Amino acid sequence: MTSNTQQAQAQVAVIGVGRMGRHHARTYKQMPGVQLKAVVDLDEERAHTVADEYGCVAYTSVDQMLGEHPDVGAVTVAVPTQHHRATAQPLLERKIACLIEKPLAPTVTDAKALVDCAEKHDAVLQVGHTERFNPAVRAAEALKFNARFLEVDRVSPMTFRSLDVGVVMDMMIHDLDIVLMLAQSPIKTVHAAGVAVLGKHEDVAGARIVFENGCVANITASRLALKTERKLRVFSESGYISLNYQTREGIVIHTDGDNRKALAKVRAQVAQGLDLSDLDYQDIVQVKELTFDLPPGEEDQLTAEQTSFLGAVRDGSRPTVDGPAGYAAVDAAERVVAAIKAHKWEGMEGSALLLDGAEDGV
Repeated sequence: MTSNTQQAQAQVAVIGVGRMGRHHARTYKQMPGVQLKAVVDLDEERAHTVADEYGCVAYTSVDQMLGEHPDVGAVTVAVPTQHHRATAQPLLERKIACLIEKPLAPTVTDAKALVDCAEKHDAVLQVGHTERFNPAVRAAEALKFNARFLEVDRVSPMTFRSLDVGVVMDMMIHDLDIVLMLAQSPIKTVHAAGVAVLGKHEDVAGARIVFENGCVANITASRLALKTERKLRVFSESGYISLNYQTREGIVIHTDGDNRKALAKVRAQVAQGLDLSDLDYQDIVQVKELTFDLPPGEEDQLTAEQTSFLGAVRDGSRPTVDGPAGYAAVDAAERVVAAIKAHKWEGMEGSALLLDGAEDGV
């Protein structure tokens, strides 16, 4: 006989247990009120390895898994991006909630098809932009600053993973999602440049995005750096935010209160022509740490993401990173890639020449 506790548990599965899928399986296994029923992977040996580690059943077919576990109501889809639509759409049509790893899809056409499918069948669709659940990002969002200018740097050494896509879809898309959230405005124009070094896709890229409300974002992404750095800066009439994605820390300087008075005094002194060269700017403004009270158990970003996902499944609420947000990030990424290809280099036909040459090993 099934206990009431078992009946109340969320029945979940993970489809695709490579690098990210394995993490999803581990996290589900550790979450209270969740029963990891199965994992699915075309690599039978890998599926059995993960299933044995986390105490569930392994399958190489989604249909077989659902045939034996019809109670599964929520899944993580962590297969390669090009297979997201083919894998998730039949599940959404059966009203099975899907947490799809980022990016939502390789193209806006596929991304829109998934969003439309989820809405048509009233199925929960969340996109795995885990950076949204970074405590520093959550603290910055909670301030509700009216962003005017954003600077983002996301660089790291080459890992030789995800070389089937460029650095825009691989890395920059994290920041495109967050910039879209903070700017709260449609994109007006995109200018970008990028260079392919190791393959046919760009490994380094820089984009300048202007939004219809006037907000501007400068975003840099590289997977050829000698060190890892992931930072975001937000400028607003309300203040300044600087955060480090990697350490999950940040600071905020408000322009009201004592800071307003201090800055007004300095402005007056500058207007009088006084010599302020001995003045330390950091001594005249109050800097506060970004803080965010995390719910118990949500210190880990993936745990927070899955908690949000399953919460939406249970109560029918809209996920933190819903389908339209995932679509918007893919759309922005496509626009950046298009701008890279359209960029003209002096003495060359354009960056497309670099991409074509890289494909031939030049």
